[in-house]
Amino acid sequence: MPRDRSMSGTIPSMETAHDQLKDNTIIIVLGASGDLAKKKTFPALFALYRQEFLPRDCKIVGYARTKMDQADFEKRATSYIKNADDKTTANIIESFKQLLTYVSGDYEDGAAYDGLNKHLQEIESKYQSKEANRIFYLALPPSVFIPVSKNLKDHCYNAKGGVNRIIIEKPFGKDLDSARTLLNSVKQYWSEEETFRIDHYLGKEMVKNLLVLRFANITMGAAWDKNSISNVQITFKEPFGTEGRGGYFDEFGIIRDVLQNHLLQVLSILTMERPVSFAAEDIRDEKVKVLRCIPPIERNDTLLGQYVAANGKPGYLDDDTVPPNSVCPTFAATTLWIHNPRWEGVPFILKAGKALNESKVEVRIQFKDVTQGIFKDIARNELVIRIQPSEAVYLKLNSKTPGLHTRAIPTEMDLTYKRRFLDAKIPEAYEALILDALHGDHSNFVRHDELDVAWKIFTPILHWIEGKNGPRPHPVQYPYGSRGPKELEAFIEKYGYRRNADAYFWPITNMAAL
Repeated sequence: MPRDRSMSGTIPSMETAHDQLKDNTIIIVLGASGDLAKKKTFPALFALYRQEFLPRDCKIVGYARTKMDQADFEKRATSYIKNADDKTTANIIESFKQLLTYVSGDYEDGAAYDGLNKHLQEIESKYQSKEANRIFYLALPPSVFIPVSKNLKDHCYNAKGGVNRIIIEKPFGKDLDSARTLLNSVKQYWSEEETFRIDHYLGKEMVKNLLVLRFANITMGAAWDKNSISNVQITFKEPFGTEGRGGYFDEFGIIRDVLQNHLLQVLSILTMERPVSFAAEDIRDEKVKVLRCIPPIERNDTLLGQYVAANGKPGYLDDDTVPPNSVCPTFAATTLWIHNPRWEGVPFILKAGKALNESKVEVRIQFKDVTQGIFKDIARNELVIRIQPSEAVYLKLNSKTPGLHTRAIPTEMDLTYKRRFLDAKIPEAYEALILDALHGDHSNFVRHDELDVAWKIFTPILHWIEGKNGPRPHPVQYPYGSRGPKELEAFIEKYGYRRNADAYFWPITNMAAL
């Protein structure tokens, strides 16, 4: 097939200069015995190692309370690597193990960190250069963020030259006050430049693609405002329930778990103004500006749900780890409004739920009706950005049906990644973010003031749900495996969403061939 000449030439890069770590780097994974490290952090580090993206002579040190010997640690750190039985992968895993060592110790005992520091110094003593870099990855619950941050700075900070960085996982607090306490406490020991707060959705390929779709296409920009767009939905769906982790979930709920961080991050990139450059601070400045235009969520703009037993699956309250009679929502739909000239009057509906009918994360932008006249009751245009699974961008358009009759039907212009980019490997979000941290690129990490504004938007509604300002609301029930509460349809319709008059079906049969 001849190559399209319009695709030739140099592909423009979005990269900016960063302090890339090339030599003498140790990555310390705290919480190395936990699920997050085992399922996400170590597989991501292995993928970077396999693709030769880790700094030369990089070493990886695990730290946790659990007592483990070297063999146990290596087994745990490599247990979730995909295709481990493949001969080539197995050989690379054996090579990867040479990077790994483990130290056990308490998170709040300063003396334990002296032992960790001694181990790091032993590794660094073999480096030819005196400069040494340390990256501390906190795969830990937020309850120990503050003591760990303090002890790392007091006992393991390398002040003799080189770079020190700390990577912190969400959740960053539970409301505005607790987030400020956490932020201010960590900032006592680690500067903003040294701190990388992970929201892994910012590492997802389609979320990163939003910048290109919006600002590298004049056709997108022309219709990207209140004059053309009727409403926007950002949806997160999981087909499973709490499955024995209800105790943790009940403490945080679906809003903290998904809406306040993941979906709000997507919204901020979707709605921010064009940054002056791809520099991290220019991008994050624009995100903060648009978030400041969003007032706190109103109660009447919120729909809460909780799943009950159905289709042979247990309900939320059937989970033994969930407190009896809990009214914690497992589904939430909230509508946000942006009071600025571009978006005034456009509803942004954020929806997330567990135990639903499918696994899906997508952005659905529905445009306004065409001018009445020659076309009446015609389907609205929609731009859909499928974040996961099966990454895709498709634009639903009206087109004439083939044949002698003139009739418009909805169809789509489809960019499905697996069909268009046949040989491309889409990296896991953690791979992208760890690499960004190694490069010193903050673009896809959450800044302190961004986090503060985000909590201002959600804290009042969270306090209402938790009964801090009067009686707690009772979520409506929905069956396990359903599309969500039956009230959802009316909820989104009151914000102007309109289903197409003609039946429209996404071509699943084509996807099955991939």
